[in-house]
Amino acid sequence: MDITTTYLGLNLRSPLVVSASPLSEKIENIQRMQDAGAGAVVLYSLFEEQIEREQLELQHHLTFGTESFPEALTYFPEPPSFKLGPEEYLNHIRRVKGSVDIPVIASLNGSSIGGWTGFARDMQQAGADALELNIYYIPTDPNLTAEAVEQTYVRIVTAVKEAVTIPVAIKLGPYFSSLANMAKRLDEAGADGLVLFNRFYQPDFDLDEMEVRPNVLLSTPQASRLPLRWIAILYGTIKADMAATSGIHTGKDAVKMLLAGANVTMMASALLSRGIEHLKTVEAELREWMAEKEYDSVEQMRGAMSQKNVAQPSAFERAQYMRALTTYDPAAARARDSQSKLWGE
Repeated sequence: MDITTTYLGLNLRSPLVVSASPLSEKIENIQRMQDAGAGAVVLYSLFEEQIEREQLELQHHLTFGTESFPEALTYFPEPPSFKLGPEEYLNHIRRVKGSVDIPVIASLNGSSIGGWTGFARDMQQAGADALELNIYYIPTDPNLTAEAVEQTYVRIVTAVKEAVTIPVAIKLGPYFSSLANMAKRLDEAGADGLVLFNRFYQPDFDLDEMEVRPNVLLSTPQASRLPLRWIAILYGTIKADMAATSGIHTGKDAVKMLLAGANVTMMASALLSRGIEHLKTVEAELREWMAEKEYDSVEQMRGAMSQKNVAQPSAFERAQYMRALTTYDPAAARARDSQSKLWGE
């Protein structure tokens, strides 16, 4: 059967794409991803702060200390806050492109309009096949309107699209007053793809030290419900491709996203917890399901259960919400939970 797909104009051998994570810091890991069947890989993110830090340090050390003696300590940069700087990231792209045949998607993470967006051009010149723009923006100013927040997203997308000719996907969160309208605006701004959804960092409290601490939690299969719903709703309403991310751990999780309308399904948490070779298991489960349901290709199944194609489109909206609450059976729910634990889902 044919499990090939297209995403951002790229031909992929599989809809299973490895999303941005620390796993892509090592070239040998990316080679293992290719061997395990990954259709493409998204590299770990380069942050706006890293680029701006380098620009500021360069300006500082070109102009500062002209009146100081040569051995002044201020001539030496402060220790960097990140493992790899912008130039090392570009070198990493070049090395990865020389080591694997699958498409390599660079990742740029930012939240504001600035000169950092022009770095996308450097990523393209380094050999990236496409760019995933991860807009991580938490508006905390109560005087900032929803329209202003949304316009920031659009302006960032426009700035990056003006800088490059390679495809650009936008990874965004679900926290918009009208997500469907936001998807439409990003589509019109030139986004070649939408990655749904970004899992924003949620801080935690250390009760012993009375400090706010970072706390990264890996996704669970339950997290897939949100992107599943919105991909199914958006399918057929926008031109941009769609990538499903968050909560994809098994072949059945991938199947659901493809049926909703996703071009690809992205995985990171499952590979971090189960190993890169878990990709082989997911692909085998995908093929097994397709054979059982007599699907010949991924393209044939894509969008088959989108809101556009199901018999009851209201299943994705308020009517199904009311039905879910009024028909909830605690005993049946406990039985499903036990079955999920048995299968390790």
